[in-house]
Amino acid sequence: MSKAIAIMEARQVDALPDGDGWQYEPKWDGFRCLAVRNGDRVDLQGKSGKSLARFFPEVVTALAALKPPRFTLDGELVIPRDRVLDFDALQMRLHPSASRIARLARETPAILVVFDLLRTADAGDLTNRTLGVRRKALESFVDKLGTAPVLRLSPATNRRAQAARWLSRAGEGELDGVVAKRLDEPYRGGERAMLKIKCLRTADCVVGGFRYAGGERGEVGSLLLGLYNHQGQLDHVGFTSGIARNKRAALTTKLERLRGGPGFTGKAPGGPSRWSTERSAQWEPLKPRLVAEVQYDHVTGDRFRHGTGFLRWRPDKPPPQCTLDQLQSEARPSLLLKGHG
Repeated sequence: MSKAIAIMEARQVDALPDGDGWQYEPKWDGFRCLAVRNGDRVDLQGKSGKSLARFFPEVVTALAALKPPRFTLDGELVIPRDRVLDFDALQMRLHPSASRIARLARETPAILVVFDLLRTADAGDLTNRTLGVRRKALESFVDKLGTAPVLRLSPATNRRAQAARWLSRAGEGELDGVVAKRLDEPYRGGERAMLKIKCLRTADCVVGGFRYAGGERGEVGSLLLGLYNHQGQLDHVGFTSGIARNKRAALTTKLERLRGGPGFTGKAPGGPSRWSTERSAQWEPLKPRLVAEVQYDHVTGDRFRHGTGFLRWRPDKPPPQCTLDQLQSEARPSLLLKGHG
């Protein structure tokens, strides 16, 4: 395929920007992707510049069947499932087995949520045009396609109040936050020219175990967090590693005094995978005595997607009160499948 195109990225800020001239869009829970078609050739370029095409053959085939012979779309690869987006199903696609990818493509087909148009056969290169112009061109492009199940046009708004409503439902299995873009700016590939805003929440978790820094005995490197399920078992839900250096020695001593407990009695930390080594999979089980309040941004399958931020200890909170109910979200219709509310 042709040379990789630099993708315009976002820098994280704490709040939605005020004032006029902004376009707000949902930040979808998927893989960022440029869909590039040149005649019979279609590629799906990830943020790294590497091709994702072999992992999503159903998307490649569907894009190759569209009428326009040349285009470049900026969007997000997602897999809708049970009226939310299944990020775990996306990750399962990154597999070396072609037969497994083919099976998953049939069982859990992906779609492309599009939010920018960089090139068409008729208009040529649009990257130097303003976002306002590109958005109108994108809407026209999608409208002319008619029924194209592989594509969904991402909603967009100039109203901050609507963006705030989207932000309030972020981290619940569909949205990863909100993105804000200037309407009067061109596509600034390779720059962090957009703003991303996430909805941060807190949870009180039991420390069910810990890992030493570097996997060897020394000072604590991360705390393993748990929440009690409806059967009264402690499920592993994630970790926090933001421990101040000057507090690690004292915390290590405190944790070592609690070693020998059952640790996680429900879902436990997994073993080595292609993202971890045998050393990083080693952990020390603890008696369920310590409760930590942590900050998180996204939950997938009753588990924190990313590492959490340690806020404080909660000696006033009985561990049995730290339940998975804290992570349950309100059931709402999908923005992709039923309206833009």
